[in-house]
Amino acid sequence: MDARSLAKAAGVGVAAAGSLAALNRLLTQPADSLEPPLAGVQRTYRWRGMDVAYTEAGPEDAPTVVLLHGINAAGSSGEFRTVFDDLATDYHVVAPDLPGFGRSDRPPLQYSAALYEDFVADFLAEYDSPSVLVSSLTTAYVASALSDPYADVSVSRLVAVCPTAIAGPDRLTWLRELVRAPLVGTALFNLLASKASIRYFNADHGYYDMDSVSDEWMAYEWETAHQPNARFAPASFISGFLNSEADLGAALSGLDVPVTFVWGREADITPLADGRDLADEADARLVVIDDAKLLPHVEHPAAFLDTVREALAAPA
Repeated sequence: MDARSLAKAAGVGVAAAGSLAALNRLLTQPADSLEPPLAGVQRTYRWRGMDVAYTEAGPEDAPTVVLLHGINAAGSSGEFRTVFDDLATDYHVVAPDLPGFGRSDRPPLQYSAALYEDFVADFLAEYDSPSVLVSSLTTAYVASALSDPYADVSVSRLVAVCPTAIAGPDRLTWLRELVRAPLVGTALFNLLASKASIRYFNADHGYYDMDSVSDEWMAYEWETAHQPNARFAPASFISGFLNSEADLGAALSGLDVPVTFVWGREADITPLADGRDLADEADARLVVIDDAKLLPHVEHPAAFLDTVREALAAPA
């Protein structure tokens, strides 16, 4: 390629970079420092050089319930905002933001299912056989941790909302690295986590009725997706690297604890038919909540809390 062609190619590259930078400026507004989404005592768990934020509430001498949120571009412990306070009246409740999400540290790691399995095992081991309330993909991390003969962790009861082991494509290294890239990746993630995209994803598969989610909460989701290094954990999620290799049904059926599934009848990404099959395989009780998709605990907190309280009161 001659000098003229090189100069032309360089000019195109500079123009493209300038356009991406302009797009980033358009889609990125200054996000405020993220406030805790749950009311309680704000604490920090130090894990592998990271500060993992968690909220603690309720009587310290009451049975402990650990709440583990699901994985998405704007995931945080705020997923349990409609049930946290009620549970804290009778239980010692603990809700962390997973590493890479919410108010926890978000180092530019290549996040993996194995990392989250290790985190879940270590965090749960801090408590004496707690009950666990877990959402979607994170259920597989809990199941893997509890099935690991080398992990010193146990729980007394497990309640899982729309559990799954797969929530993305087969591993796509090129996609993960593209989203991790400084300029192009920032632009792509800004599109994925724009206010319009957050509303679309909530309406498409999160909520059956969009009146169930407030503008204030979607603004919080936008803020958590626009914290420094916010794209790195979601980069692994959308490229399939957070999918679990666990046989979820087999892993759950092997646990010597009561397992309850809560499913939104209208869930489409993890449809109810899959839930029935998984419940049979896992020997789990299945509770179906009408007029709900992936977030029945948000859309119908009273019905959800009735189920949770029943599950937590059942003999271990």
